[in-house]
Amino acid sequence: MRWLRNIAFLILALVALLAGAGATYQFIASRADARRFPEPGRMVDVGGLRLKLNCTGTGSPTVVLESGFGDVLPEWESVQQGIAKFARVCSYDRAGYGGSDPGPMPRTSAQIARELHSLLQNAGEKPPFVLVGHSFGGYHVRVFSGFYPNEVEGLVLVDAVQEDQYKVLPTVWDRIGEQLRKHCESQARTALLLVDLGIGRLMLKARGQDENSYLILQSKYLKARASEIENVRISAEQARAAGSLGDKPLIVLTAGEGPPVSPDLSQQDVEDYQRIWINDLQLRLARLSSRGKRELITDSSHDIPSDRPDAIVKAVQEVRAAATAH
Repeated sequence: MRWLRNIAFLILALVALLAGAGATYQFIASRADARRFPEPGRMVDVGGLRLKLNCTGTGSPTVVLESGFGDVLPEWESVQQGIAKFARVCSYDRAGYGGSDPGPMPRTSAQIARELHSLLQNAGEKPPFVLVGHSFGGYHVRVFSGFYPNEVEGLVLVDAVQEDQYKVLPTVWDRIGEQLRKHCESQARTALLLVDLGIGRLMLKARGQDENSYLILQSKYLKARASEIENVRISAEQARAAGSLGDKPLIVLTAGEGPPVSPDLSQQDVEDYQRIWINDLQLRLARLSSRGKRELITDSSHDIPSDRPDAIVKAVQEVRAAATAH
């Protein structure tokens, strides 16, 4: 029995040693990454929490960039640099993301839109605004426009989600969405192992994806992201309830390249998705405004901010010109 107790003690001591080493590695490496790759912007108090806001350039209306699911504000770097040449432009981290504090749950589009409005107001950024929403961010900017219609002059939706997609896309995409939800929930539950003990950092480093890893290797980020996807259909209905945009200028940018074929998707699945996404759902978004139009970006994947930032910059120029001329 004494021998077994000694073995158990040694195992526990080894586990504690490894955990301590992992936690130390995570702390030191995160501090070093933050120094090497500082996130631009400043912290702004939004009534009990602080959000990270990065505004550059001058000129009205101000352009506000809303990120897609899981993306932090540095994802907009190329787009923001282009827009800042002719306009005031702001990107930010949603609550829980990047440099921002965690926010109240659940993370729905309505909650996010209200926090964004308070952020702009408290930062001294004056309306009117042109809103740009990428992917999941499309719901948020539409809800914002519905809440504060007199402050919004136009929108650019960048390969954005559409609330009818859960009914009209092939059923295989329900399964893909469910897998993503479970994956995000699992990561949120195991945040202690993934984040605090350095395991997630080692995984990203092995893939060569460690430049901004300190912004997402945080428990608050994993929990916020999980809540967003858990409540995605609630957000979809909030976007639907926001209604049309009237005659506000609207450009819908649609990616021409489909998702990669994977073991879970056949070539036919991908083709069906592309046909419905491009020829149906994205056109429904364009019809939100009597002045809405759709532009197909044939040489871009869903990640248009990275693949074709120039297309977003051009669309923003067009919407701003149309808004000021109206």
